[in-house]
Amino acid sequence: MWARPIIVRRAFHAAAAAAAPRSLPNFFRSIWGCRSGQNTRRRRSVSGRFHGGKGVQLPRLFLCMTALVGLAGRAASWSRGVKSVSRCGLGLLLLRRGVFRSVRMENGSSQSGRGALIVLEGLDRSGKSSQCAQLLSYLQGKGCEAEGWRFPDRGTSVGQMISAYLANESELDDRTVHLLFSANRWEKRALMERKLLGGTTLIVDRYSYSGVAFSAAKGLAIEWCKAPEVGLLAPDLVVYLDVQPEKAAERGGYGVERYEKIEFQKKVGEHYHSLHDSTWKVIDASLPMEVVEEQLRELATSCILECQGKQLANLTW
Repeated sequence: MWARPIIVRRAFHAAAAAAAPRSLPNFFRSIWGCRSGQNTRRRRSVSGRFHGGKGVQLPRLFLCMTALVGLAGRAASWSRGVKSVSRCGLGLLLLRRGVFRSVRMENGSSQSGRGALIVLEGLDRSGKSSQCAQLLSYLQGKGCEAEGWRFPDRGTSVGQMISAYLANESELDDRTVHLLFSANRWEKRALMERKLLGGTTLIVDRYSYSGVAFSAAKGLAIEWCKAPEVGLLAPDLVVYLDVQPEKAAERGGYGVERYEKIEFQKKVGEHYHSLHDSTWKVIDASLPMEVVEEQLRELATSCILECQGKQLANLTW
């Protein structure tokens, strides 16, 4: 019975604290009686500010109160135990007063800052592209500033060389190919960093781990394969979509590109497993698409909050 008022109260604190001056927590304590138990009234002057601190502009407070109309409905859903809200309750509360972004999660906490770098890895036809698109649509639908990226980026000059190679239209030495893939990521690094620092979350279909796993599967030394990747931005989250090569081969379009051969994909899978550590999240990609989507949303939701306030890091292996 008490769950809803508590959740609404916490959400009210989070939303209003983001929009108001730092003196606001004292103001809320006096209204709600959170610590002292008092319910002190605050007088409002003709200028529209509350006395007793630096002041709270009523328009901003009104925006916070308006946002709570939606929060109250979600709180009711939480108290009834609605699974879809409690497990994947990413809400991105946008209170635009000047330039302001706030990420609100199901626990009522509020964060703002840089975007998250979320990478999806896996064998060919494991469902990465589809899941990236679904996750991007979900986040954007919740008001999150997000973009979908894909490597290789075939729109660049280097990417066009890679595209011709993958389509069997040209032949290149394996080491040359590996360095081209790495260069393709390096030519996007500066833009990637600007996007992340500007608050945009990036959902990336393949990254450095693909380059290392595929080249190592061709017989190149894995340490040599890692070397050109050092200094690229390190992901905040790596999700590996795990599927057997035979299962992936049953999906549409398999075999069109150079590397889509079952035996080769088995070798790639072995090197993927040697690369991933405890920080990777593994999802069984043979599960129904809706189940994979739900798990991915939950992981991305947590990542977006957890990376707030953290500095961007570089790959060091």
